[in-house]
Amino acid sequence: MKGGKSKGKADNKLGVKKSAAQTKKEKNAAKDPNKPKRPASAFFVFMEDFRKQYKEKHPGNKSVAAVGKAGGDKWKHLTDAEKAPYIAKAEKRKAEYEKNMDAYNKRQAGEAEEEEESDKSKSEVDEEDGSDEEEEDDD
Repeated sequence: MKGGKSKGKADNKLGVKKSAAQTKKEKNAAKDPNKPKRPASAFFVFMEDFRKQYKEKHPGNKSVAAVGKAGGDKWKHLTDAEKAPYIAKAEKRKAEYEKNMDAYNKRQAGEAEEEEESDKSKSEVDEEDGSDEEEEDDD
């Protein structure tokens, strides 16, 4: 008898998890593929160069974790002067991203306004058609 009760509780818990999983899928599906991607930080700009250098020195290494760990250690030990070119590249990418986002947001706002205008025009046309019929019936 105890097994039956606990089994019922387990089903309820599973039901909650399923609904939570569905909402995550819906959120992921709502992403716009045309939206600009966020720019890389200074560290990731550094890692682009570091990966190339690391692979040249260690061609037999296939471990991504080893490359990441070595890159992180080197980044920590770089001086501000050595980090400056990577920071400048990251800021340049960020400025370009912001410019692209402004253009993207303007396009999105324009599309939203067009949809609202088309809905308004349809409703205005429907109201005008309905009022004309009522006026004809009164005459």
